[in-house]
Amino acid sequence: MFINSARVALLTLAVSVAHNTLASTAQPVDLSPDRPRIHVPRNEAAIAQIPAGFKFAQPGKFTVAVSGVAGPPLALLANDDKTTIGSEADTAQLVADSLGLQLNVVQTSWEDWPLGVSSGKYDAVISNVTVTEARKKRFDFATYRQDVLGFYVKANSKISEIKQASDIAGLKIIVGSGTNQEKVLLAWNEANEKAGIKPALLQYFDDQAAAQLAIQSGRSDALFGPNSIYAYSAAITGGIKRVGTVNGGWPLQADIAVTTRKDNGLVRPIHTALEGAIAGGQYEQVLKRWGLDVERVDRSLINPPGLPD
Repeated sequence: MFINSARVALLTLAVSVAHNTLASTAQPVDLSPDRPRIHVPRNEAAIAQIPAGFKFAQPGKFTVAVSGVAGPPLALLANDDKTTIGSEADTAQLVADSLGLQLNVVQTSWEDWPLGVSSGKYDAVISNVTVTEARKKRFDFATYRQDVLGFYVKANSKISEIKQASDIAGLKIIVGSGTNQEKVLLAWNEANEKAGIKPALLQYFDDQAAAQLAIQSGRSDALFGPNSIYAYSAAITGGIKRVGTVNGGWPLQADIAVTTRKDNGLVRPIHTALEGAIAGGQYEQVLKRWGLDVERVDRSLINPPGLPD
């Protein structure tokens, strides 16, 4: 399900009302469907790599599936409640431009994209898909972001950095149950206990608004979860700040990638398109627009090592 801009605004308002200092530091985020996307010129090297006779899902178009599960700022509906915006759609625009094609973004469910890509319904999916060894058996990947988890604290918190186990000693940290970020904290707590250091207290909330309120009231010290979600919250409310990051595959490396059907020849031109956008600076502009600078990559990789099955 896609998150619309009205619901995002309501969440922001709820947090702001609960702690009125947020309003003074909030940064405007343009959710208009008419907001110009960042473009790149045609990349002739990428176009030359498109296999001869390749049939796109729709002639002359680069059809990309984007799932609303990713949430803002990766994917959400503009304030017309129908146009898909966010960093994923902007990334798709860079690839489409590079390949000399018109962008066609299709809203889909997370469950639908694997069959849609395999059947040729979509040319690619750009929707926060992590490279795994299991997925590599069915799909090809060209990376464009790091999978990053972020530590966020109240904007005026005295906590300035969380980068290792000792930094969480005695803190009350909000985390999702059964997630990789919980796995990180449990491992760090174990290390602290062995070192005679007080472990962190893990807190669990089902509701994001309640979690944000806990941070603002001082009942919790930090949030730990997908960086993109909290980066967006920080941008629209000004109420929290990032003080540390951990790779989402910890202790391994996790990469986010454009996903295509296995061995259909499209991954190489997409990779070249991404490399061109990285070199040209437009890729970095997209990430900065959505507050995702920390997730940037220096180069795109084709089918890198994935997370284990």
